[in-house]
Amino acid sequence: MSTSPSRSRRRAALLALAAALTVAAPIAEARPGGGGSMGSRGSRTYTAPSATPTAPGGGMTMQRSQTAPSLGMNSPGMANPGMQPSGRRFGGGFFAGLLGAGLLGALFGSSFFGGLGGLASMLGMLLQVGLLVVVVMLALRFFRRRNEPAAASYARTGPGGPNPGMGGPQGGATGGSAAAPMGAAPRQPQMRQVQIGPNDYQAFEKLLGDIQDAFSREDRVTLSNLTTPEMVGYFDEELQANAARGVVNRVSDVKLLQGDLAEAWGEDRTDFATVAMRYSLKDVTVERGSGRIVANGDPEAVELWTFQRQPGRAWVLSAIQQTR
Repeated sequence: MSTSPSRSRRRAALLALAAALTVAAPIAEARPGGGGSMGSRGSRTYTAPSATPTAPGGGMTMQRSQTAPSLGMNSPGMANPGMQPSGRRFGGGFFAGLLGAGLLGALFGSSFFGGLGGLASMLGMLLQVGLLVVVVMLALRFFRRRNEPAAASYARTGPGGPNPGMGGPQGGATGGSAAAPMGAAPRQPQMRQVQIGPNDYQAFEKLLGDIQDAFSREDRVTLSNLTTPEMVGYFDEELQANAARGVVNRVSDVKLLQGDLAEAWGEDRTDFATVAMRYSLKDVTVERGSGRIVANGDPEAVELWTFQRQPGRAWVLSAIQQTR
């Protein structure tokens, strides 16, 4: 059975269209971090950034982060539910019920030795009380011995003991708090105010363009100098995905149109600043071999970028969040 030339041409056109859609679909927002919310903001990682004139709806909550969700989820000084010291509850529950039931039973003549009456009943009650005292003393000694290793570990590390902090050479990959001894509340970072000045805003604007340019050139070394190790990992995933599809994302002509500060704060030795930025750009995706354009991104974007800085070091990007 032969196929007509017109039918063959239609089938070829449909196959070409399907292939083009397959390439373009996953890269509609191809700029670095485009369309997603990823990274770490210290103890505010899972708190949406505040609204600003540039981003009136505020920011979306984080979708991908290496920071543990438990960090900063409790108020300072509040113990983490489920991590209460076991010794605080001693004297309630089983032991209180046992003691109460025994004494009340003796008073009403139905103790462990009930039915004897008179002096025998009195002696039975005294013996019962003595036995309960011995049981309680043994239980106390048992719990003290069980808690001694945890107490010794806590004494060695202290409430602010070894803390991996934000990790990485730039001090901000994973966040998280130091491992706390069993029964102790997670360590809360020391919060403080941070002042952001004109030089800081200039640094943020420069990072916006330099990071987009390094991503376009697939320059992982420069990206590692401008962002935290966590963000480098996310960008590397995007670059590998582009390479697997045989395409390259080209971002150019980045220009900041409007920007303002959403939040600025300090945790221990790390400064954080979340900035809402509206910027224009030329965002295209091209075939790696031919250079043919296969997708065009939006000419304008509004995102919230979080930067972090440690003493003696420059600001680096630690998170990108989309607006609501």
